Formats: sequence, C-alpha cells, structure tokens
Amino acid sequence: MNAVLDVRGLRYELHGRALVDDVSFAVGAGETLVLLGRSGAGKTTTLRLINRLITPSAGDVRIAGDDLATQDDSRLRRRIGYVIQEIGLFPHFTVAENVGLVPRLERWSSTRAELRVRELLALVGLDPVTFGPRYPHQLSGGQRQRVGVARALANDPPLLLLDEPFGALDPVTRLELQREFRALVARLGKTLVFVTHDAREALLLGTHIGLLESGRLAFFGTTNEFRASPLPQVRQFMDSAA
Repeated sequence: MNAVLDVRGLRYELHGRALVDDVSFAVGAGETLVLLGRSGAGKTTTLRLINRLITPSAGDVRIAGDDLATQDDSRLRRRIGYVIQEIGLFPHFTVAENVGLVPRLERWSSTRAELRVRELLALVGLDPVTFGPRYPHQLSGGQRQRVGVARALANDPPLLLLDEPFGALDPVTRLELQREFRALVARLGKTLVFVTHDAREALLLGTHIGLLESGRLAFFGTTNEFRASPLPQVRQFMDSAA
C-alpha cells in the first residue's frame, strides 16, 4: 500500500506522562481510519500531533512520503483539512469568506476563489446564493458543520482530519450528516482520520478502526476485523453499538 499518511512510533509526553505512546499506523488513498476510544484515550492528541499543533516527543509523521517535521507549519496545515466539533468558523466572516479563507491565503485569484467557494457549498448541500452571504450565527448547527467541511476541502488537501465533527448535533441531524458525509467521501476519494467515541459512527464511516486505550493502540484493522475481534476492549465497544 502506498500510504497517504504514515505514522511511526508517535509519542507525546506531558509532565512526565505519555498521553500518546508508540502509536504507528498507515492510511492509504481513499481510506478512512477511525480513531475510536473513550475520553482521555489519546484520540484528539494523536490528531493534533499529525497536524503539528503540538510537537511529538518521539516518532515521525509523513504525508505522501514527506516528513512533516521538515516542513513549514503554516503551509503544512494548508495541505491538511481539519474539522472540529466546535467547527471554528470566524463569526465576523460570511459563510463564503470562511470557506474561501485558505484560497485567499494561497493567493488565488478572486474569480478562481469565488468559483471554488460556490462549488464547495453546493457539494455539501448548501445553496451558494442563499448561504454564501450569511454569517455563522444565522445557521443551524448542521449547516455550520457543513460549512466547516467545505472549508476543510477548499485547497483540495490529500488528507482530512476530523475531531468528533458531529458530536454536538442532535441524533437525527447527526445521522443525516453521517450518511451524507459517507456518500461525499466515497465521491471525493479522500484519505481521512476521524476521531469518535461512538462505535456506531466508527462502523458506519470507517474502512479501518484504531482503538486507542491509555494512549496506545489496543486494536488496528478493518471494520470487519473489528466486528470479529475477540479482544475484550473491542467487545465492549461492539456491545455499545448493538
């Protein structure tokens, strides 16, 4: 497998305690790795290490063979789409300005950037004419999350990182967006790392699951292998998904 993302021996210590300990995995083109685990298992910390929001104590991360430690952090993050639960939209920017932020930073022409914003809003099910001029406070939670996904896709990154993006939504909206998102990912063929504590969400969206426990990978494999695994940690999560 030619890995889009290759993580080797990743470790992060804080105050002498390892929050992530010797984590290694690879994710190929078009695959979705779900990092599953309870609160405090190291899921979000692993995602932040991949994005270099924090610096690893040991190990390395490569995208398409490039060692991220050798790259400028700001340009690196423009190669990685990042979606979080709180969405992180700029409240004083319109929807169109939020989605077009990275293209502007990349000095795209105004015409090219505008076309990209319209394309992405349509892609996530938001009419550009209706929603482009609105501000985040004028949107529902589900609509704001769609804008967050569109913004993450703006520069056509090879890798998307998603930190419990649907966790704050009501159950009906959450299921609707999960299904839409799965269809969108299948069309785009992007490589994803998706963090959740919800086994149902992991099984719905993932091609592979990495189960984190106390900062270490307790399981790594396909969703079918996860379903069939006899490991007690896996069975606990499968019982919760039943």
